[in-house]
Amino acid sequence: MTFYLAALLLGVIAGLRAVTPVAAVSWAASLGILKLTGTPLAFLGATITPWIVTLIAAGELLNDKLPKTPSRKVPIQFGGRIATGGLSGAAVGLSTGALIPGLVLGVIGAVIGTYGGAAARGKLAGVFGRDLPAALIEDLVAVGGAALIVAYFL
Repeated sequence: MTFYLAALLLGVIAGLRAVTPVAAVSWAASLGILKLTGTPLAFLGATITPWIVTLIAAGELLNDKLPKTPSRKVPIQFGGRIATGGLSGAAVGLSTGALIPGLVLGVIGAVIGTYGGAAARGKLAGVFGRDLPAALIEDLVAVGGAALIVAYFL
């Protein structure tokens, strides 16, 4: 049952930062926490994969602070979050033999995280009077949340 919660929550993280849950799942697979060997998602556990995905996730954290970065709710950004939420959820589900439920929960979580994250960040930015502190808090929630999900739910 905790795997289903993990799939949903990783989807929520994808709504905050699209690549962060993929990095978390990749590290979990690489470290043997998620059993993906022999599955179509086994590549996530390859030795080099978590390093590459982590580098991409770090780039996303930097890119998010740029003034010309589009809203997470525009179709291309939203679609990417749905895809990475689905991928992360699918990996969690696949490790327990529940690919489709994991994928669906990851997608649902991504939708929740996208809209909820945008609303929360908007409110925080209003409180601070600028966006950067809100964005940094969102980074901490995304990265810390992904780490906690892997540590306690997988």
